[in-house]
Amino acid sequence: MTTLQLNAEILRNLGALAEDESMLKRVAKYLRKLVAEKKDDPTFMPEEDFFQMIDEAKKGPSKRFESVEDLDKYIRSL
Repeated sequence: MTTLQLNAEILRNLGALAEDESMLKRVAKYLRKLVAEKKDDPTFMPEEDFFQMIDEAKKGPSKRFESVEDLDKYIRSL
């Protein structure tokens, strides 16, 4: 399932709970728990930092390869 499909499914399910305040409170509590777990993940990077890294990388030198083999040779030489 793609991220877009998962987002749509989550929103559909939230819509089904929209009238039930106690269920929405439980959902919010669980989401806070998931976010806290994600922040404890050493591989977690905030979205702003990720896009800032991408922007910085675009400013630097870049390489292009004619084939996958050329790319492979370059990577192996590092």
